[in-house]
Amino acid sequence: PFSPPLPAGTRDRERELRPPEPRPPKKATKLKKAPKRDKLAPETPPPGKNSNRKGVRTKSFEKAANDDHSVPVARDDVRESCPPLGLETLKITDFQLHASTSKRYGLGAHRGRLNIQAGINENDFYDGAWCAGRNDLRQWIEVDARRLTKFTGVITQGRNSLWLSDWVTSFKVMVSNDSHTWVTVKNGSGDMIFEGNSEKEIPVLNELPVPMVARYIRVNPQSWFDNGSICMRLEILGCPLPDPNNYYHRRNEMTTTDDLDFKHHSHKEMRQLMKAVNEMCPNITRIYNIGKSHQGLKLYAVEITDHPGEHEVGEPEFHYIAGAHGNEVLGRELTLLLMQFLCQEYLAGNARIVRLVEETRIHILPSLNPDGYEKAYAGGSELGGWSLGRWTHDGIDINNNFPDLNTLLWEAEDRQNIPRKVPNHYIAIPEWFLSENATVAVETRAVIAWMEKIPFVLGGNLQGGELVVAYPYDMVRSLWKTQEPSPTPDDHVFRWLAYSYASTHRLMTDARRRVCHTEDFQKEDGTVNGASWHTVAGSLNDFSYLHTNCFELSIYVGCDKFPHESELPEEWENNRESLIVFMEQVHRGIKGVVRDSHGKGIPNVVISVEGINHDIRTASDGDYWRLLNPGEYVVTAKAEGFASSTKNCMVGYDMGATQCDFTLSKTNLARIREIMEKFGKQPISLPARRLKLRGRKRRQRG
Repeated sequence: PFSPPLPAGTRDRERELRPPEPRPPKKATKLKKAPKRDKLAPETPPPGKNSNRKGVRTKSFEKAANDDHSVPVARDDVRESCPPLGLETLKITDFQLHASTSKRYGLGAHRGRLNIQAGINENDFYDGAWCAGRNDLRQWIEVDARRLTKFTGVITQGRNSLWLSDWVTSFKVMVSNDSHTWVTVKNGSGDMIFEGNSEKEIPVLNELPVPMVARYIRVNPQSWFDNGSICMRLEILGCPLPDPNNYYHRRNEMTTTDDLDFKHHSHKEMRQLMKAVNEMCPNITRIYNIGKSHQGLKLYAVEITDHPGEHEVGEPEFHYIAGAHGNEVLGRELTLLLMQFLCQEYLAGNARIVRLVEETRIHILPSLNPDGYEKAYAGGSELGGWSLGRWTHDGIDINNNFPDLNTLLWEAEDRQNIPRKVPNHYIAIPEWFLSENATVAVETRAVIAWMEKIPFVLGGNLQGGELVVAYPYDMVRSLWKTQEPSPTPDDHVFRWLAYSYASTHRLMTDARRRVCHTEDFQKEDGTVNGASWHTVAGSLNDFSYLHTNCFELSIYVGCDKFPHESELPEEWENNRESLIVFMEQVHRGIKGVVRDSHGKGIPNVVISVEGINHDIRTASDGDYWRLLNPGEYVVTAKAEGFASSTKNCMVGYDMGATQCDFTLSKTNLARIREIMEKFGKQPISLPARRLKLRGRKRRQRG
């Protein structure tokens, strides 16, 4: 039913060979807003299509579908909408983007990608759009799909800039098979003018009146903001047509063999999926919630372990958190896929997964900001822009909403009050933060209570918009600086943890990979110290490190915050191995139990490692876990009322933490106090007792 638009002569010959298509009635061709997701029936191609797009459409669409000059299509295809070609996800390479002119390299066609960010420093290399070198009607930006593609729509944005206002207000669309002869989308007898943007950040969708099959597509600006220039970012919607004879495309198409639910889930659908996983694997899963969002949606989590619901002595606790920014959806879906995968592979007897589940207590919190997600979900995967749904309902960025403990620590170090007045770990939360009037999201308070209740050892919070693993500190130590390396005492361990994820990701350490926006993280193999990237006060990573035993990292899983459903299988393949390898790192270092002379576990024992100015503490049963790289360490266990104990502990290269147990005996003073309390007497202060005896002897001599 589809035919590629060809030059005028060939078009006439084609019409002679084939009878014209009957014109569909006007009511059938009127484009309507897509219905809600839960009422959509899946369409093909491709599988997993995300059709919940809302945007501005030109009023002339109703007429255009009846135009005799349009490319003939089957009636059922009029309403079909294809997925993005991949300008935002970088599936479309820089070599596939061309333009008539550009102002400079940093504003070239390769920067004309939907949602690309310029950052603070707009310069010759990384700017926020394609901008034409001249402002006239002969400018264009072109996409080469490299195969016949059924184009169905164009999404446009203006230039991302802190200082300038540039966007295109109307444009034409042209297609071609050879990049020389172009056919313009028609509206009646004339060229169709599509309505563009009215500001620079909100994406606008224009669907073609009928799908058009070709290899190349051009956008030709016709008008632009009065005080600005021709600048735009865009995404093209299109369905690549099957080409079984083209080995290049078949070789580069990503497929997955995992039978998982590759779709975007609403909050209700997420809960249903969790329930399905729990019913499939009732012996290793448990669903619970850590609280509610501002709008009253429950913050659901899934626990995966061999004895769900209880902490086993000696078994480390791990967590993944996703969706702190509601519009960063990929991490949310990856965690939902992960819980399905762990369940299926455990039932299938996968030895690696069985060992991981039986030796680790895994917690997965897929949606920390469900209110924000619902906003982004309603907008759709391409039309939410860069920030729709990022914040909570009351406008708070959860990722930066934790207490700033860094400043308390560093000020105490400067006054040399460490560890006499302020410890180097388990730093208390300031009282002002705990008050009801503090600007703290209910979701933030729920996470803090969750992390204080469970002795997490390692955690990752999945975010989006970049492809890098960031490790603490996230806050610079120097005043008035926005970027500065700020390592923790455990910097060597954090670097390894970050690299363990990045190096097993399919793209993160690929030196040939194009940068997402402005930062090239290849010099550190896909990892970065958070403060050297951009400073953040009160981050989850820093709070977790300074207030709990947990080592927390931020994992940015993709350039596209909200990828189309058709991209989820490939994104799962990109991240699957990394997600598993990172969980396995919880078993690296030393572990043990600190007991008293009667064999009872001692809680709250401080575990210190010589040469590392950061301690941890034992859990309520006396067990502990200390993440360390391979090497020999001098470890000391000390607790109030007990004599400290020191051991040499060796950490090897093989996976599995080294057992390093301690037995502490009570000090003499502690024993005396215990005896006195047992018989209902107050403990005697020995120095005061000596003074009284000396005074009595003096009086007797006198």
